Amino acid sequence: MHKILVVDDEREIADVIALYLQSEETEVKTCYNGEDALEYISKNPLDLAILDIMLPDIDGFEILKQIREEYKFPVIMLTAKDSDMDKITGLTLGADDYILKPFNMMELAARVRAQLRRYTQYNTSGEGKEDEQVIDFGGLYLDRASHECVYNGTTLTLTPIEFDILWLLCNNRGKVISSQELFENVWHEEYYKSSNNTVMVHIRHLREKMSTPTGKSDFIKTVWGVGYKVEE
Repeated sequence: MHKILVVDDEREIADVIALYLQSEETEVKTCYNGEDALEYISKNPLDLAILDIMLPDIDGFEILKQIREEYKFPVIMLTAKDSDMDKITGLTLGADDYILKPFNMMELAARVRAQLRRYTQYNTSGEGKEDEQVIDFGGLYLDRASHECVYNGTTLTLTPIEFDILWLLCNNRGKVISSQELFENVWHEEYYKSSNNTVMVHIRHLREKMSTPTGKSDFIKTVWGVGYKVEE
């Protein structure tokens, strides 16, 4: 059973989301402030969180930051602000998706299902051969079944989106992958012009994490006007 946490100080919105997502395969918990949410997260395993930014005590960005210090489950941010800076901040801190209020409940449910499918892949042992589940080259070790990433002896904590991006690039090393191809293969959504910014933010955040053990951020190379690639 999937366990989802919905955090929103607007009780009506939180309760409607919970009611819509609740099913025989999904258990939904609602919290109406940040303190209760953090306490619940510390005591209960989760598969996904839906997190409002504007909360009465602790803002959603701070909650997200604390989540990413310990947990890998996907986080979808909700906000009434139509601000590119809010989106960039959330994505940089490790959010996996971003939805503006008011939103279509069917769209939210579809995004939840997409994130759960991706997260479940990393928590279920693969049935393929080891060479189909592991990438090991150039000081980088990726294990698709365990979602483990080790780079030059340092274990990196990647979100599911970041892991998917790195896996796709490394699995096609030597080949340039366009932003559109990255977005459609990782997010499984139709590519729009604004989607390029989403890809750029995740690439930047991934480079920052990979620069920790080496001091360099050139593992993922930009081919200007074309896309991104990892050298063979």
